[in-house]
Amino acid sequence: MPQDVFEEYAKDYDRWFDEHRDVYLSELARIRTVLPPLDNRSIEVGVGSGRFAAPLGITLGIEPSRALGLMARDRGIEIIRGRAEDLPIKERSCSSVLLVTVLCFLDNPALALREIHRILIPDGFIIVAFIIRGGRIHQKYILDGMKGKFLSRARFYSPEEVVALLKETWFRVVRIDSRAGFCIIAAQK
Repeated sequence: MPQDVFEEYAKDYDRWFDEHRDVYLSELARIRTVLPPLDNRSIEVGVGSGRFAAPLGITLGIEPSRALGLMARDRGIEIIRGRAEDLPIKERSCSSVLLVTVLCFLDNPALALREIHRILIPDGFIIVAFIIRGGRIHQKYILDGMKGKFLSRARFYSPEEVVALLKETWFRVVRIDSRAGFCIIAAQK
């Protein structure tokens, strides 16, 4: 997926979290409930401006956008520039991987999930949080134009499609929190 919109409008992207603080904090709280214990081998792929990694205590992030990566670094996140489909991370070196509203922007989600499987330790966790296709949040973004310049480039999924993708890439789903148009799936290697 072309990253130019995230380079050009990085400040707009980041400002959304302040302008929609209640939505952001609700998503953050829900993610916290499914996270395994984090350690120094936890990572967020598609860390963006660090709005999830920083408050969750994740100190390492992968981000293709230079502009967003700089914002995340200002929030205390160590940034490695890279793409989910070709992670510059050593095999079996991460205990958990978080993806928040990233799957919808990937050119090849299955390849990205295989890469995440590769970098996870045995029994490591992946947490995938995403806007449900056709759900309440998706409809609101379409009608109100919220995040339009970003989400117009997105490909949305149903929870069933994401579960199928995870199973196809050798993960075992252990928890699903699907409500209010936002889904969080925890799976284990």
